[in-house]
Amino acid sequence: MTPTPAQSGHPAAPAAIPAVAQDPRAADFVQAPWPFYDRARAMGPLVIWRDYGLACAFSHALVGALLRDRRLGREPPGGHPAPPAHLAAFHAVESRSMLEREPPVHSRLRGLVNRAFTSRRIQGMAEPIADLSRRLIEDFSGDSVDLLPAWAERIPVIVICRLMGVPEEMADQLLAWSHDMVAMYQARRDRAVEDRAEAAAAAFSDWARRYVDARRSRPAEDLVSALIAAESDGERLPTEELIATLILLLNAGHEATVNALGNGVKTLLEWGAATGRPPAQLLTPARRAATVEEILRFEPPLHLFTRFVREEVEIAGRRFAPGDRIGLLLGAAGRDPAAYPDPHRFDPDRTGPGHHAFGAGIHFCVGAPLARLEMQIALADLFTRLPGLRMAEPPRWADRYHFRALAALRVTA
Repeated sequence: MTPTPAQSGHPAAPAAIPAVAQDPRAADFVQAPWPFYDRARAMGPLVIWRDYGLACAFSHALVGALLRDRRLGREPPGGHPAPPAHLAAFHAVESRSMLEREPPVHSRLRGLVNRAFTSRRIQGMAEPIADLSRRLIEDFSGDSVDLLPAWAERIPVIVICRLMGVPEEMADQLLAWSHDMVAMYQARRDRAVEDRAEAAAAAFSDWARRYVDARRSRPAEDLVSALIAAESDGERLPTEELIATLILLLNAGHEATVNALGNGVKTLLEWGAATGRPPAQLLTPARRAATVEEILRFEPPLHLFTRFVREEVEIAGRRFAPGDRIGLLLGAAGRDPAAYPDPHRFDPDRTGPGHHAFGAGIHFCVGAPLARLEMQIALADLFTRLPGLRMAEPPRWADRYHFRALAALRVTA
């Protein structure tokens, strides 16, 4: 779990490591974190972000290296500590998630998921994604529409429902549970957020257990049935791990993609207004993949991830002990001028190293191929069907750090 400022301890740091303060909920930071990232990156390879009590990496090279360093991981040495009583259900889900585990448990879980989450299954969603986008656009009404709830939220959650074999009428409930659980990773976390997350985790788990039981007796052509059937070295997913995996895929399968779609529309509309060119030019079959990758570099949906030090390691001249945490600024890495000349300019023809929006190493996002497909097809469909699309009002970023998400995206055609 990425810590929030209120939770984090403040580990002692040698004087040689510079430190900087920045409230992640400050209005200017929420709207534009880039000046802070540039300032912190210029201070050295590692900087203590005082509000989090974390030594953080802001450069593309160091973030990438630490994401791949097996001496660091998502699980602390000795495993995750026991949770407070009021977060028992939330912890039961999170602690069994493959996102929070290390080999050999992570390898087993990811191997089973990969056997079910096949490229053929994902590519089979291409036409349904286009059809879904078309249907949602046809339902737009009024002089303007907030594209986030009307389009960007609906596509990922309905797609993941279809992949899982979950009835589409569950979409709104899944969104509500997911929003309450994901709020735990935001800087605005407090006891009220924790209580909502606990209630959501308990309800989500109860529903998932009943759904898994039903699929065990009545398998179908869906991802949940495939997960139930998948084996690795003769071992299948125990029920509790299967429930945690189902919740992870449902949550991660739409939360980040919603933000990526909204961020992408905003970026393309601003590019079109600045250049006088229609964004659809960037979304032809030959150009859409590169355009989506540049969107993900330029406005990634997730900005901060953490790693636990699992064995003594030296990073940028500083020794870290097992149990220490390191902050990895994915958002800052994508705007590093050492990797990307003129990094604050959206350039769909840009060449350079790959971005870190999906992470790297063994925890690279398992849903990245699906997210890329959804973005390529849905963005192309939107700007092809609505070539005159423009913003009806200036968009504002939401107070949801470490996510990069718009509060609303009201547009008119």
